[in-house]
Amino acid sequence: MVQTEEFGEELADFVRRVAELKAARSVPRDELPTVLDAALFELDHVADQLWPWYERLTSNGNPGGPSTDRQEQQLLRAIFQRFPLPVVLLDRETSVRRLNFAATNFTGVRAGYATGRPLTGFLAHSDRAAFRSQAAAVARGEGDRSLTVHLQQRPSTPVHATLAALHPNGEPRTSILVVLQPAGSRMPSAEGASGPLPDLAETTRHAAQMDLLDAMTTALLREPAKTRAAVLERAARVLHGRFADWVVADDGAARPLRTWVLGPADRQREQVTDLQAQDPAACPLVVEAARGGSTALQVRPEDPDAFGQDASGAPVLVRANVTSLLCVPLTVDGAVQGVLTLFRSGARLAFSMAEAQVMDLMSRHIALALRNLDR
Repeated sequence: MVQTEEFGEELADFVRRVAELKAARSVPRDELPTVLDAALFELDHVADQLWPWYERLTSNGNPGGPSTDRQEQQLLRAIFQRFPLPVVLLDRETSVRRLNFAATNFTGVRAGYATGRPLTGFLAHSDRAAFRSQAAAVARGEGDRSLTVHLQQRPSTPVHATLAALHPNGEPRTSILVVLQPAGSRMPSAEGASGPLPDLAETTRHAAQMDLLDAMTTALLREPAKTRAAVLERAARVLHGRFADWVVADDGAARPLRTWVLGPADRQREQVTDLQAQDPAACPLVVEAARGGSTALQVRPEDPDAFGQDASGAPVLVRANVTSLLCVPLTVDGAVQGVLTLFRSGARLAFSMAEAQVMDLMSRHIALALRNLDR
């Protein structure tokens, strides 16, 4: 009982120190390293002192047994979720295991969508290799690291990422705890009383995504579609131009059928015809999505043959000058109804994680519209 009270007092002191760190976020940029060092010290304190202490308390013959363990685990999860700074728990491959409420607000991506996806997908392309390298070093036990990265949604705002190793009880592999802090700006408080001014560009992008979602819903619900091809045509025309330069719609999963291809107005009709005639089974991305895979988001695709070849034998991605793509399975209740593939080309901005999330929502709406129609 005495040890439990001491642990509670130590935990309360830790929470107070975190509050002091939170208040120090508005210090000048040249003083931020001192604040980050303090944050690292507190993370070390949790990993080296508080966590082992907690393990000893829960293993000392508690009369509550498993029930008490569950209560303690729930308490730790609640602390993690209510932690005032954006915190993300990763595995060794940088895949997101869990992120707290502050991290959800900070990244603009809901936890359910982020879980299982690499955190590097939220970062600017130029920062991904460095982040993976630092995360691997932390996982190998080479010490905590800190680096500056940029989120895809706010590429102009530098973000300090602090990485520390964590060894969860009962798990053989090291996890990585990441704390995110904007450089040179204040984090929004829990009450919303202070923080940076809203980013106009980000607000505009969010409004455009909501307009797109509304347009898709309206197109699907305006009047009942009589055929699956009609559903896919409506969806493709909503997405074409405003969201993607190319829209390729394939109906079905076991034997996908190329149904619609819409391309840029300045492209030769021959290119659209070639893509229309292509067998979806020759497109690795489509095949993977039709088998029930998750949405594929690629920026500057590394494999030129990922979407197969056209009639002349040229890789489709090269001929269409694709700079980013989304390949989305249209899934409802675990069954794939079809696949939508979107290309952006030339100087157009690459698809972001936030846009992939919106597309994920629309894909379920399209799949629902397809489910009750015969192919």
